[in-house]
Amino acid sequence: MAFRITGLSPEPFQSLFGLPDQELASLGMKRYIVDSNPGFPDRIEMKDAELGQSVLLLNHVCQPAKTPYRASHAIFIREWATQAYDAVDQVPESMRIRLLSLRAFTDDGMMLDADVADGIAIEPVVTRMFANPEVSYIHVHNAKQGCYSGRIDRA
Repeated sequence: MAFRITGLSPEPFQSLFGLPDQELASLGMKRYIVDSNPGFPDRIEMKDAELGQSVLLLNHVCQPAKTPYRASHAIFIREWATQAYDAVDQVPESMRIRLLSLRAFTDDGMMLDADVADGIAIEPVVTRMFANPEVSYIHVHNAKQGCYSGRIDRA
């Protein structure tokens, strides 16, 4: 079954790019200069930021549904990222190299299924989850830190 992975739109974050560190701190955010790779996975372009680039660590509502599964967590956004990742049947390297938690949801945001998989082997899990016609979309999280990684839809 074909699937589509998408990163976050850069638009909601653009007003944060270039803000002074004190202003970011007042918003509960923090800027980092990337000093290791991998280590700072950007949720817009769905790749680990390069050495020397700046990223923002912020809280993001990844599951806005008004259900018990409403959720938010810390994520990294590369400053000045402009193009959201969007690919069919391609898993980005930032997912491939991590242990992932996959959570399958209905249209109205109720979780139907969940599993953990190495990033190198998520396709069978995605296929199994989408075999259930009630599954509308899948959220992927980095299993260790719990951070939202991306969304998978049927292609």
